[in-house]
Amino acid sequence: MADPLSRVFSALADPTRRDIVARLAVGDATVNELAAPYDVTVQAVSKHLKVLEDAGLVSRSREAQRRPVHLEAEVFDLMTTWIERYRRRAEERYRRLDDVLRSMPDVSAPPPQEGNPS
Repeated sequence: MADPLSRVFSALADPTRRDIVARLAVGDATVNELAAPYDVTVQAVSKHLKVLEDAGLVSRSREAQRRPVHLEAEVFDLMTTWIERYRRRAEERYRRLDDVLRSMPDVSAPPPQEGNPS
């Protein structure tokens, strides 16, 4: 079994699943409601939801006859922590590069011309 972060990124690698997550960010929805805009079967959307559920991104509950799908937003904390760590490292490298570039002489200015040959 892959680690949780790998499962999340793998689940989100599919554009349909990313779209489902975006739609669930607005509010809970049933499988039929999620399947409506797609030109695929409800079973196909259910398979996508199973992948998202296995990754911990969504959960299903029962409210009377409805079985809404709910986005588990805390999983995004795992992704954000991982992304933020590398974003900070990249920013530090860019700051060091900026420092080096500031310490270099300005080569964009044209060299002074010595007398006019004409």
